Amino acid sequence: MTYCFFSVVSHHSNELPAILSDSGLSHADRAAHLNALKMNCYLLTGLMDAFEMETCKNSCLEADPGRKNKKNHAKTSGSLWEEEREPLLRLLTQLLQLDLRQLWGGLAVEEEFVSLMTGSCYRILENPSIGLQRYRVTREAVTHLLAAALVHCDHMFSATLKITQMVQHFEHVAPVFAQAVSLWAKEYGLKSLVGELLREIGQKCPQDLAREASGVKGYATFISELAEQIPALVLANMSVLLPHLDGESYTMRNAILAAMAEVLVQVLNGDQLEKAARGTRDKFLDVLQAHVCDVHSFVRSRVLQLFTRIVQHKALPLTQFQSVVSLAVGRLKDKSVIVVKNAIQLLAAFLSNNPFSSKLSCADLDKPLEKEMQKLKEMRDRCRSTEVAPVITPEEEWEAMLPEIRAAVQQLFQPLQKGEEEVLEVEETVERTVEQITGLLKKLNYKSAARLTQKALCRFQGKEPFIGPGEENEEATILGVLKRLHTGSCPGENSEDPPGDNSSDKIEEVVQEEQTQTELVKQEMLVQYLQDAYNFSVKITEALNLISKMMYENSVSVVQEAIEFFVTVSQFGVPQALLGVRRMLPLIWSKEPGIKEAVLNAYRQLYLSPSEDSERAKAQALVHSLSLIMVDASLGTIQCLEEIISEFVQKDEIKPAVTQLLWERFTEKSPCSPLERRAAVMLLGMMARGKPEIIGSNLDILVTMGLSEKACEDYRLPQEVCNVISKLASNPKPALEKNSAPFRLPQDHMLFGCLSETVSKGFAQPSSHWIPFMESAVTLIYQLAEGAEEICADILHKCSQQALEKLQEADEQKAEDSPHRVSDGVALQQVAYLEVSVSAELRRRRILKEEKTKKKSDTSTRKQRARSTGNETTMEEELGLVGATADDTEAELIRSICETELLDGKHLFSAFVPLVLKICNNPGLYSDSALSAAAALTLGKLCMVSSEFCDSHLRLLFTMMEKSTLPGVRSNLIIAAGDLAIRFPNLVEPWTSHLYARLRDPCPSVRQTAGLVMTHLILKDMVKVKGQVSEMAALLIDPEEEIVGVAQNFFGELANKGNAVYNLLPDIISHLSDPNSGIEEESFHTIMRHLFSYITKDKQTESLVEKLCQRFRTARTDRQYRDLSHCLALLPISERGLHKLQDNYDCFADKLQDPAVYNCFQTVLARFRRAGVKPETKALAEELEQKLSASHNRGLDSTEACQDGSQTPMPVPAKRKPIGSSRRQPLSPANTDDDFVTPASRTLRNRKRTQKRPARKKAIITFSSDEENNSEDGKALHTWALRGEGLHI
Repeated sequence: MTYCFFSVVSHHSNELPAILSDSGLSHADRAAHLNALKMNCYLLTGLMDAFEMETCKNSCLEADPGRKNKKNHAKTSGSLWEEEREPLLRLLTQLLQLDLRQLWGGLAVEEEFVSLMTGSCYRILENPSIGLQRYRVTREAVTHLLAAALVHCDHMFSATLKITQMVQHFEHVAPVFAQAVSLWAKEYGLKSLVGELLREIGQKCPQDLAREASGVKGYATFISELAEQIPALVLANMSVLLPHLDGESYTMRNAILAAMAEVLVQVLNGDQLEKAARGTRDKFLDVLQAHVCDVHSFVRSRVLQLFTRIVQHKALPLTQFQSVVSLAVGRLKDKSVIVVKNAIQLLAAFLSNNPFSSKLSCADLDKPLEKEMQKLKEMRDRCRSTEVAPVITPEEEWEAMLPEIRAAVQQLFQPLQKGEEEVLEVEETVERTVEQITGLLKKLNYKSAARLTQKALCRFQGKEPFIGPGEENEEATILGVLKRLHTGSCPGENSEDPPGDNSSDKIEEVVQEEQTQTELVKQEMLVQYLQDAYNFSVKITEALNLISKMMYENSVSVVQEAIEFFVTVSQFGVPQALLGVRRMLPLIWSKEPGIKEAVLNAYRQLYLSPSEDSERAKAQALVHSLSLIMVDASLGTIQCLEEIISEFVQKDEIKPAVTQLLWERFTEKSPCSPLERRAAVMLLGMMARGKPEIIGSNLDILVTMGLSEKACEDYRLPQEVCNVISKLASNPKPALEKNSAPFRLPQDHMLFGCLSETVSKGFAQPSSHWIPFMESAVTLIYQLAEGAEEICADILHKCSQQALEKLQEADEQKAEDSPHRVSDGVALQQVAYLEVSVSAELRRRRILKEEKTKKKSDTSTRKQRARSTGNETTMEEELGLVGATADDTEAELIRSICETELLDGKHLFSAFVPLVLKICNNPGLYSDSALSAAAALTLGKLCMVSSEFCDSHLRLLFTMMEKSTLPGVRSNLIIAAGDLAIRFPNLVEPWTSHLYARLRDPCPSVRQTAGLVMTHLILKDMVKVKGQVSEMAALLIDPEEEIVGVAQNFFGELANKGNAVYNLLPDIISHLSDPNSGIEEESFHTIMRHLFSYITKDKQTESLVEKLCQRFRTARTDRQYRDLSHCLALLPISERGLHKLQDNYDCFADKLQDPAVYNCFQTVLARFRRAGVKPETKALAEELEQKLSASHNRGLDSTEACQDGSQTPMPVPAKRKPIGSSRRQPLSPANTDDDFVTPASRTLRNRKRTQKRPARKKAIITFSSDEENNSEDGKALHTWALRGEGLHI
């Protein structure tokens, strides 16, 4: 049927041109043709609409994922119509392109007919799939059909309304119409349609758009797409859209700002703009900058994206650079993650497209700036010195002199004084007379000059310049002569000077002056350029400090952008970029794959892609860059770098030339400094983690070159050599089986001989680097040597022999320092060797033996299986039972060796125990600080060996920790106590309060060490926190920033353990608000602000509101009232929280007379209102506010009454301990011996408590948490700050 109608309409369309051109067409024929056209088009468009509706239904069904057989259905119903749709649209377009007005008698085509023809087009565009690529031909056909209606049928007004309506209700048509309008404006000249559409959108009510989100999205998309395609026309009509910038719809604001950005990029770009265009450009930039601080985060982020595009297309004028950069740096502190992310991207774009320099170091730019500024100053001074005073012409000078000269001439006609006539005589010649008169004028002797002129007129009458018209009076004649003489108009005055010289000199002066001014302008431009570059560098440096702190944000995208930013900054030579590159290193341990990969990509771009040509040059650049990172790097930094390099090595991204260069530096074949040589060894060790054969195949070279006789010159190199060789033990080859023997070297290997000799030699030579080397050497011996205890025993014998020889000479205290440093290192390694290596080897051998037994019994088991059908246990069950029992037996064997053998009289260690105890028990006799610190550390390590020895010497250890006057001793013992708390928790548990007491140590280094140790123990659930965690909270107000950082890190990690901070908050508030705690009120507020930032759940907030209200009943002082109310003010109160306040109003009603308490509750209500509340909740808030105000006023009235007339005494506030500083007073070291009585064990204390429990006089209400976790076997949820940076010694 469609084909029939198509044929009919097509035939009629072919006949119409001849009919329309026939001027003799009768009215009846014209009406017949018109009716036929209307009927054919009506039927054809009706069929098109029907088929199009069916197609839309099919499109919706195709989008339904649950429908079956959609392929067959779509093929049968839609494909045929899609094939016929384009020819029909072309036919209708052909019809509309004819001059159909002739059928209407030369009048306009009926609007109903045009609407009939175009209605099908609009209905086709309503199909949600019309934007797909496969419908491109259909879209083009519809576009040309509508264009024909617009050009030939006056469809402008109807099209404007229809397009705006469809864009509002069908979001998918916005890009289609934007492309169509762009085509109509470019190819059909319909530019006015753009203005009509934008004016129609601009006239929409902003309040209505704020309520209709779908319509706003369509308008926004249409404006943005239109600005991208025809920005010049959008610019001409931009004014009609500007009112929406003040509307509530952020989507419309984004669209209009995006249109402005497109105009700036495509139209208002370049240096050749006219003045009006420059003004428009600056206004648009001002609007964009204003919306960087928009109230909506999506607008702020969008504007930053637009500025990024503007900067990338170099459309931002240099004069606007500084202001936009400042705005971007300011947005780095934005609360919205997406805004921060886009601010970082904008700063990166500024760096990549900056017009200043490829190197943006402040130090490099400062010196040239100062130099050029000094040069500019000199040029300006030179111009001022050579600058001639303003040139005054003789005529101007004469006008200034004329009043005085006229007065002098008038005096000539007055009686003269006696003798004056004889003084002034006229010269013999005219020339000399003229010179005489001119000289008198220069000397400002006007009266004498006038008198002399009068005489010259009489004597030289008729000669130049003394000629005057006879009709003038004498006064005028004298003035005329004087004027001619002064202005030089006399012909004979300058007859000797060539007439052209003066003018040529003036021309040269003018040219020279112009050159000077040009150079001055160039210099000013250069100084301004350098100043802008310097200011830009300063802003980038400021941004670096802010972005470096964002690397540990919770948002993965922000962290990735920060990493990319530092990669960009590093390419521009900013010195502070190296700090950011180092700071991103720990992120290699991130659990987020995206962050870890971003770190690897960053280091891959920075170090694995140098710009050098040859492989050798690239290797040198890589080694040099990595060596710079390791300069003064911490252990954590080095371990992070090791993880990155091992990843690169495993992926074969580090070329063999790098390894070759490192070996050349280590063997000194390639000249390098000692620092570079040490860095080469460290890099080899890092690479060996990925490929152990790098070290294994060159072990002899490491030993001979690294542990040679020169090792005593600097023990840092042999220490690093030991660390590198230890990689052979920690990185077994992947080919080895699970139960294969561990890699060990024979006892007579030259490695251990060199180590023994180097350690023994260094014992007698005092060096601060020998002790770390000795510890690394002992560790390496126990890791790799067969019979390690024999090697270490030989080292101990040699060192002891040297110590005895020195004792015989002199210097007793210094001679005793090193022996027990060696002994304690050996003792601890011996324990680790027994519990790790020996235990693992016993288990390995047992498993091998069990496997052999299992194989032998397999045959007999198969034979007996047919006969035996009873309930016999299988071999796997027997092996499992045997394995579990054997594990316990082996562990018990190791424990018994440590307890009974290592420190008994037969073992070598026992010889050092009395010496250590003597030094520790006599601090007055052995006062050397290094000796005392070493002895204290040795005591702690010896306690790690045996629980019996630990139990008997814990009192000595904690007494030294409290009473020692040496901070080093106290720090060492805190670390030792932390290790003991993990190894023997039941023994150390009674002494926990003494560990917490060190958090109030007067020495900052001791407090910091105690904070680190307690952080480790608490997060590992090794010590109790109930009742004592407030000591950690008090570190948040410590004067030392490092200690504050430790406390912040502790609570940050604690917040990751579920409700830990919430559970501890009541206990912390109770202790810190106590009058005897020593915490000032302002300091308490600082602590609480930090802790309450971790309370984010509504249930936690509601529970805390109730608990804090109940706490008002037990509070004793005004200070506690204020503290509790301040805590309430810190909570984000919800509707339920407000109900809790209302329910517990009686708890704090009588405390509202205190202005501070009342103000806190007012703050709570104000914050609640700002959050936006429902009408019914608003009534509840107003009711509560009235009650608060009434109680507050009633309390004030009663107070005034008491003060005025009542004799009732006011309650006396409790006496408080005077506080001298914001931090609590340090714990006094002068404690009595009774303070260090060994506490009773937990079992004995519980038994005594059950035998006799004294009666309580009064019930004390305590402020406890909901959830108490008393279990000591909880899982450790935190890995210490960086891997390898634990607190174990």
